Formats: sequence, structure tokens, C-alpha cells
Amino acid sequence: MRALVWHGPRQLAVESVAEPRPGDGEVLVAPEAVGICGSEVEGYVGRMANRVPPLVMGHEFAGTVVAAGRRAGNEWVGRRVSVNPLLSCRACAGCARDERNLCAKRRLIGVHLAGGFAERVAVPAENLVALPEGVDARAGALVEPLANAVHAMGLARRLVAAEVVVVLGAGTIGLFALHAARAAGIADVRVVEPFAERRAFALAAGARSALADAGALARERSADLVIDAVGAGSTRRAALDAVRRGGVVVLLGLHEDETALPFHRVIRDQIALQGAFAYTDAEFALALDRLASGKVGLGALGRTQPLEAGPEVFAILAAGPTAQLKTFLSAHGS
Repeated sequence: MRALVWHGPRQLAVESVAEPRPGDGEVLVAPEAVGICGSEVEGYVGRMANRVPPLVMGHEFAGTVVAAGRRAGNEWVGRRVSVNPLLSCRACAGCARDERNLCAKRRLIGVHLAGGFAERVAVPAENLVALPEGVDARAGALVEPLANAVHAMGLARRLVAAEVVVVLGAGTIGLFALHAARAAGIADVRVVEPFAERRAFALAAGARSALADAGALARERSADLVIDAVGAGSTRRAALDAVRRGGVVVLLGLHEDETALPFHRVIRDQIALQGAFAYTDAEFALALDRLASGKVGLGALGRTQPLEAGPEVFAILAAGPTAQLKTFLSAHGS
């Protein structure tokens, strides 16, 4: 079968690879829409050590089940599904608490094993969520990034009753963080994004304001909660500059691994730094419900491009943000 294979920094090619064989509890999914995540662009250029070449990436995807292993059940065959790519032991204390994202044995489809940039991919049947009738596969592929934002907002609400929220970055995750804050009943959500097109998207999604830089927010220091959806050193520092004393910073973006921060301010102003990774199964289901209901979206979505466009598309995305919020590839979509 055909797959888009990553062979190392800036090396992508569509190749013929072995057909996956579903295990007893697995199904084969034919992906109809696979979103390109920012972390995959980072992996493409060689800045994500958890991705080892050769690798078929793609962890945000939806499609149709075309075959099933013996224990998976034939009832899945022919059904359209969104795939939760998070694999875990399902036996430890964390998994029992519906915190599979914290399982010591966690892995991700498309990161640690073959993902959706292929004609077919093997997936545990227990990781499938059925798409409601009429839901586009591209919306199904957006469940995964939205679930990340839902999870980040859930963690924040445990720590602070926020009235003023600042989101740094208006890419897919940033806009979904904006939606998650609005869904939590927070009216004053401000976004910082250097690209004008994306600031317009943020305003259309309900942001009270969309700024090109965080300078004014740093002078006010009035944010109860800041969500960094970028993860660059500059945005992490901007988050600390914008948050009030006793406030919370949720670190969601993964652009850089190490960043120097002013920890005297963190300590003296009692600022809580909260990491956020992936999501629970309940949050994944909630994200699908919000997308299927039309309550959350990214506006008009671009058409799904063929796998053969992958090398060029990744090179374009690696050069910097584009006006298109989410790019989709598929061997089957159109």
C-alpha cells in the first residue's frame, strides 16, 4: 500500500510499504482526512526526539473501518470513525482514573507506531469513536486537537476561577483553547497572534480582542489564566509577563524543549505553572460532541489533499505559519 514516510529531517516520500495486519482486537481504518499537527512539522524538521525514522506520521485522523480482527467485532466494518491515537496499558492506576494520557506505557499512533498518512492503519477497536451521521471526516480529524484544548481548560479550572483569559497563539490549538474557554462561560478571552489573518479568525471565534504582541497585556498583568498554545521561549516568558499574581499559566505548546524563565517572579507572585498533555477518553468524546453539534469549528476547511502533496505541504508549513489553519492529507479523501 502507499504511505507518506518520514526518513529524517526534511525527508518525506510517498512509498510502497507493507500492508498492516490487524491483531485480534484491532481494525483497519482507511483514513479519509488526516490533519497535519504542528508537532509533526517540528518532527519533520528534526526537533522531536520521540519520532524515530522511518515513520508514517499522522495522529489526527478519521476514516472508514474496512476490516476487523477476530475479537474486534465485525460491527465496526463499514462504519466511519474518529480515531483516538492514545495507546496505554489500560491496567495501571492512571488508566483506571481515566488518565490514560499519564500512563507510563503510553504511546501514540503516528508518533511511536505507524499512523494515518497511509492507505490503511491498524487501530485497537477500543480507540474508535463512531462519527455521527453527516459529520465530515475533516471534522472527525479535528477531534484530537480540540480534545487537547478541552483538557488544558479542564486542568486550569481546577486551579483558578478565571474571568480574564489570555491565549498565546491562534493556530488550531490556540483557537480551540479560545473555544474551550468560551464554553466554560468565560466572556473575556484575549488572543495574542502576530499574523493578521489568524487574529481575524480569533475575533470571529469570539475573542474579546486579538493583539499582535503581548506588550499591553504585560503592562496590565490582569490575566487570571494564560494558555500558551505555542511553546516557544518567547511565548512562555510572555505568559509569565501577562498573568496576575496568584494566577495560572497552562503550558500546552511544544515548540521548544528548554526555556529560561524568571522563577523569582513565579515564586514571589505564587504563579502556578501547569503542563497539559493529550486528554482523557471523556474529553475526546466531549470534543467530538462539540464538533458534531457545530458549536466549535475552524470555519471553512480546506480540501483534503492527496498523500503525494505531503512533501511540498510539509516544506511550506516548516517555512512558517500560513493563513490556512489546518491542512489535511489522505490517500482516500478529496
